[in-house]
Amino acid sequence: MPVTKFNHPDPYKYQTGFDSYHETEAVEGALPVGQNSPQKAPYGLYTEKLSGTAFTAPRHENKQTWVYRIIPAAAHENFAAEDVDSYHTRMTTETHKLHHIPNQLRWNPFDLDEKVDWVHGLHLIAGSGDPTQKQGLGILMYAAGKDMGKEAFYSADGDFLIVPQHGVLDIQTELGRIILRPNEICVIPRGIRYRVTLPDGPVRGYICEIYQGHYQLPELGPIGSNCLANARDFQAPVAAFDDEEESEYKLYSKFNNSLFAARQNHTPFDVVAWHGNYYPFKYDLGRFNVIGSISFDHPDPSIFTVLTAPSDHVGTAVADFVIFPPRWLVAEGTFRPPWYHRNTMSEFMGLISGDYDAKVGGGFKPAGASLHNAMSAHGPDSGAFEGASNAELKPQKVGDGSMAFMFESAHMVGVSEWGLKTCQKVQPEYNEHSWKPLKRHFVNPNKKA
Repeated sequence: MPVTKFNHPDPYKYQTGFDSYHETEAVEGALPVGQNSPQKAPYGLYTEKLSGTAFTAPRHENKQTWVYRIIPAAAHENFAAEDVDSYHTRMTTETHKLHHIPNQLRWNPFDLDEKVDWVHGLHLIAGSGDPTQKQGLGILMYAAGKDMGKEAFYSADGDFLIVPQHGVLDIQTELGRIILRPNEICVIPRGIRYRVTLPDGPVRGYICEIYQGHYQLPELGPIGSNCLANARDFQAPVAAFDDEEESEYKLYSKFNNSLFAARQNHTPFDVVAWHGNYYPFKYDLGRFNVIGSISFDHPDPSIFTVLTAPSDHVGTAVADFVIFPPRWLVAEGTFRPPWYHRNTMSEFMGLISGDYDAKVGGGFKPAGASLHNAMSAHGPDSGAFEGASNAELKPQKVGDGSMAFMFESAHMVGVSEWGLKTCQKVQPEYNEHSWKPLKRHFVNPNKKA
């Protein structure tokens, strides 16, 4: 049957605000007044609650959304494991299949793949923890060249933070549509169903999936009430639905890092109205308000945190999402790139565009990545060190046309078989090329000539 769409007049319109309570209806009067679950919802809709936290979570942490839809989400056939062995190999975070190694790792740019859609273009690079215990995270690359058809996908494992590097994603979610371009990010919370189409051809990018908690804005402390990512710049979709009668869809579920599928005879995208604070959202990284030192010394990179997913230990994150955007450096008497360091946190870096100022040797390219695991020593390569040590310290704009980012985690992460071997992108001489050329400059004043 032909599809009749009673969408919002502008389905790509957005509501603004982070962690705000939103309400939106594609048909006037579809939201009940005064009740969440009336005996009969308007227009013959079904009431359904989507809970992102336990019912009894503290009020300031509680995440839930009420949706009013044509057919409940429960109306589908049984799920069955997909008979795609390669998918499980690419996605698993089973401990015995991950390689926990202290070596610094760097990957050449990952390939585009025009043969697969979003669901089958997900590749786990590294991970830690256990989705069944809601602990840890997974770091993925995606590469796809085909639209999803009459299909939907959701992850029961955790929240997806999507960082596009190439191409445009048209993401149709249950709660509305999001267009996502490079230099923007999107978070799709656990359980929300969506499909991805590609209006401008093949896509590629990065994902950080957190198995515990949710992404939130970092505390600002002495910074005050403004700067970094401001709440007003986050955008959530408006209600926009499809009205299809007797239309078969395939529903994919990522469940404990395995893929399951079920059939249903109606569209998953039939939410006519919703209200709550559990929804997908996007953010333009160009709106990040950078702060830094205006006297001396190099501040911690935590000043570049866009979003954080806190662990149970205060001040420590399951994942921090940190960016290194174009910015001015003005500090006096200071080595301006990041210092050499060993971090209890694990650092996975990616590059969306341009060059990263702490790596000048040419080995860190857009669509590539690096991993400096817990306590693995790293820092500027030899070229960056020599350049920064001898540079004239005048005000300098760095990062023009560039956007690097970091997924930083308190977990020691293991590298997947795909990430370490199958993808064939690991640079075997990363360490040797970056730090072996460092020269001895020490002059011992106590040493006799």
